[in-house]
Amino acid sequence: MSTLFLSLLTAATVLFSSALGNGAAAKTSGKYPLVVSTWPFKEAVRAAWRAVHNGASAVDTVVEGCSACEELRCDGTVGPGGSPDENGETTIDAMLMNGVTMEVGAVASMRYVRDGIKAARLVMQYTQHTMLVGEQASIFAISMGLPGPTNLSSTESLEKWAKWKESNCQPNFRKDVSPADSCGPYHPEHALASGKITCSMANLDGLNESRPFIDRRNHDTIAMAVIDTMGHIAAGTSTNGATFKIPGRVGDGPIAGSSAYADAEVGACGATGDGDIMMRFLPCYQVVESMRRGMQPELAAKDAISRIANKYPDFTGAVFAVNKDGAHAGACHGWTFQYSVRNPGMDDVEVFTVLP
Repeated sequence: MSTLFLSLLTAATVLFSSALGNGAAAKTSGKYPLVVSTWPFKEAVRAAWRAVHNGASAVDTVVEGCSACEELRCDGTVGPGGSPDENGETTIDAMLMNGVTMEVGAVASMRYVRDGIKAARLVMQYTQHTMLVGEQASIFAISMGLPGPTNLSSTESLEKWAKWKESNCQPNFRKDVSPADSCGPYHPEHALASGKITCSMANLDGLNESRPFIDRRNHDTIAMAVIDTMGHIAAGTSTNGATFKIPGRVGDGPIAGSSAYADAEVGACGATGDGDIMMRFLPCYQVVESMRRGMQPELAAKDAISRIANKYPDFTGAVFAVNKDGAHAGACHGWTFQYSVRNPGMDDVEVFTVLP
């Protein structure tokens, strides 16, 4: 073996050892693994952290974390047993996105199946589709091995629905219908049905639309983003939607780019709030694309929220943003927002508060 070859081999070994050392340093620098979730859903973040800390992929970790929130029925707005619709039934919306492959699996208005995020993963794994909806989503999920059919209502959700019925189904998500102050059946108001209201007038009214019961406890989602030990990124959501929603309503929870978005080359985003308004703007897609163009997470989050507030000043919502290096921030409008984080530099989950 020549002296030159030995010298080159020694130099290569030194460089390789140095690279390994830098990699180890990066893993303990507080960058990743990283778990971020909307709201103080600490147990969900802890479940996700245990998974990713033990080597689970970003996709599997999101499933683990969101599943924990479904089982805990976080705030009564995630998983079974909460947020009844006008008929008193609870349905599930969920979405999972792989930021490496850009694959998405989602279910919407799913009946009879408790495991929303697991059903979304099954759509990603075993179909070439992105979203399945309604009872057919339930049939698919059960056929792929999830438990069901199951009644998703609870004593609490049915009591809430009964009290709402006693209050003449007020407030609700109907507009321009008659009768306006009862449980229906509903019909279009005469003026609207006869075409006396122009499109421009209807659109202008929509900008100041009153949505009196949109808040954390009745219209919320867990949105979670994860960077695993390999630097791979995934995001996901799970929700039982808006309380007393019109049956068949699909919110922003299962919509990629609205409730969550992930791109391993850039970062990820999660959103929560008035999904019917927010989904019109795809705020999480906007956040990730802003970071792609060089914006820091805080500015990207504020920019996405301000775009919505400029059109709908009375809307309520928030986003968190995290870039591929693990830097994170949040922005909100209409409420005080909190999001939860765990990274290697923390002894436990930390909750960050964002003021409107």
